[in-house]
Order: sequence, then C-alpha cells, then structure tokens
Amino acid sequence: MKKTIFSCFLICLLVFTSNFCIYSYAQDDALLVWNEIKDENLSSLAETEYTSKDNPLNLTCGGAILIDQNSGNILYEYNMHEKMRPASVTKIMSLLLIMEAVDSNKISLDDKVPCTEDASKMGGSQIWLDVKEELTVDEMIKAICVVSANDCVVAMADYLAGSQEAFVEQMNEKAKSLGMNDTTFKNCHGIDEDGHLTSPYDIAIMSRELLVKHPKIMDYTTIYMDSLRDGKSQLVNTNKLIRNYSGATGLKTGSTSLALFNLSASATRDGMSLIAVIMRGETSKIRFAEASKLLNYGFSNFKYKELAKKDESVGNCTINKGLQTQVNAVYKNDFGMTIQKSNDKNITQDIEIYNNVFAPVTKGQKIGEVNFKDENNNIIGEVDLVSDQDVEKYGFTSMTENLLKKWFSLLRS
Repeated sequence: MKKTIFSCFLICLLVFTSNFCIYSYAQDDALLVWNEIKDENLSSLAETEYTSKDNPLNLTCGGAILIDQNSGNILYEYNMHEKMRPASVTKIMSLLLIMEAVDSNKISLDDKVPCTEDASKMGGSQIWLDVKEELTVDEMIKAICVVSANDCVVAMADYLAGSQEAFVEQMNEKAKSLGMNDTTFKNCHGIDEDGHLTSPYDIAIMSRELLVKHPKIMDYTTIYMDSLRDGKSQLVNTNKLIRNYSGATGLKTGSTSLALFNLSASATRDGMSLIAVIMRGETSKIRFAEASKLLNYGFSNFKYKELAKKDESVGNCTINKGLQTQVNAVYKNDFGMTIQKSNDKNITQDIEIYNNVFAPVTKGQKIGEVNFKDENNNIIGEVDLVSDQDVEKYGFTSMTENLLKKWFSLLRS
C-alpha cells in the first residue's frame, strides 16, 4: 500500500514539473526566465564532443551558416537549407519592409503610429500597447529591435499595409525577389503557425539585405538598454551578444517552444563584417555560444583585403588624335573582399589598358579593366579602369584654341 501511494506521488510530481516547464516556456525571448535558469544548471551541449565531416565546428543546433556581409560569400554552413520555424527572427523581414518605407520617404521616423485592436491583443514579447496610445515609427522600430515587441510589429504592419494579411503578402513577395526559396511567411511576428518556415540560408539573405541596404537599422540593433514612454518602459536587448561580443552590431533573436532558440548575429572587426545564423539551438545559452563560435571562426580564419582604391592610378593610357596624348587609368571604385588569411599573398592581378583609345575622351570613361585572380588563376573580382580627365579631339578649331591659350599664358608670364 505504501509503495502504491509513493508511486502515485512520484507520478503527480512528474506531471506537475512538466506542466511548469511548459508553462514557463515563453512564446518569445523577452521573459525566458525559466530557460535562463535551466541554462545555468545544464552542461552546455555546445561543448559536446563528436566529429562530423560536414560540421567541423561540432555545432549542435539544427542548422547554421556564416557569411561575409559585404559579398554574401558563404564561409561556413551546416544544414543551411533545412526548413525550420524562425520564431521572432521573422521580424528581420518585417524590419526590412519598414526600413524600405523609411528610406524611400514613404513614412517618416517622426510619424505617429496608432495601436490597433489586433496589436493590443498580441501575446508573447510586447510592450503592452494600448489602443488609446500612439508611438512614433522611431519608437516602434526601437521596441521591435530591442525587446522583439509583437504588438509593435503588428501595429506597423497595419500602418504600412492596412492589415497584417496584406503586409505578410508583401513579406513573401520580398522574400521571393531576394531568392529566399526555403521561406514561407504566415505572419509578421514569428509566433508558431503551421507552414511558417525558413532556413539558415534565407535568414542570412534577408539579414544581409537589411544591414547593407539600410545600415541605419544598426542605430537600433546595437542598443543594449533604453526606455520608452518618458522612461516608464525599460528596454533590455534580447540579444546578449550586443553586450558580450566585441564588434556586435545586431541582429535578432527568436524562440518558441516549437522553434527552440534562433539567432541572426552580426559583427564587424577590422573592416570585415560577418553574419552568423543559428536555428534550433537547444537552449538560449547554446544559441549565443554557437553564434559566437561561428563568428570567432570567421574572424580567426578570414580577413578583409582592400584590392582597389577609387581614383588610384595603375598606369597611363595613350590617347589618339587628342590634344593630350596620355591620361591616367584609375580605378573606377573601391574593391575588396574577404579572403582566407592563408591566401593573403596568393592574389594576383591582370591589368588591361586599352590600346586604341581615340579622342574625345570624357572623365570617367572606361579605358581598361583589372581582373583579380586566386592561386588557381580563377577570377575572383574585377574593377573597371577609367580616365581621370577629359581629352578634346585634335582638330583645327581645338588646335587654334589651344594655341591661343598657350600664347596668352606666355604673355602673362
């Protein structure tokens, strides 16, 4: 009899503990108190020892990728096309559409955005918007970036597109235009919904688009602590790397009980910017640890090398039938790339300056090109060479004008 009672007690305790864990498993990153406590008490799975030819860094997450932000080149990948639930990392696409609207002057950062009924009813991480209040676009973006506010992203979706449904349609159109073939968005916030899926590769694509095309977003994603409503609402960034990782510039966390722990992490050091994506990390601690591991791998093994500097001369170009016989052939634009540190001295360049260039020539006109090649003689980049000045065509009128200019110049001297 005593054994039966004791067994029933153990079963009840197990059920209660399980329910407590599930209840405490928040719908987003803002209040993951239970999980943070659990992380501190569990040995990190990021330190699990096993070997994999396809995963030399021994990542334990469901999928990951590391890319060079400047070029988009993939530096490391593991299950990068695996379709998984993104949770609040979804908001990167929402922010991309918001920043496009800001930078195209469709909306202003000072515009007042009303809180809709839908926004006020959102669960998960939020700042508890009230239907009677308005926040500026600037404040909405800050709340979305720092505390992953579901209510604010819904309010912005309603403000920009008239409804969440119309905004999500725009999200999917943008994803398609960017080549995000693993992605289907069902909402703008990331709370679990059947069919709402993306991949590490696609998250890297939209992260890069946001950071490269709209760098002002980093004014928000680099905030660690701030406030809204005249200091009444305190904000603390859900992305711990902003405080703990040197050079961190963003970008977005996300977690639910089904998606587990996701992160798109960006950082810049010594002129090189990287984006690391982690999906389905077992714990919050693991996602940050594995994102750091990816970024450390990138900064340790790669470097940004400047290969061409705008307006720098690489030689002279002969001009036929011109008032001047030569111009400087200069780089049209800056050019550099992320390369393996071990290949630093293996990059060569082939310079071609055109032979038969006839006047007239205009400043900025293409007069050659430079191809940069790797150790296997593969072209890894190219930059046009252009004239650094105008050259008039040699003729009776231009010759006369030129002689008169020289004559007056001699008289002044």
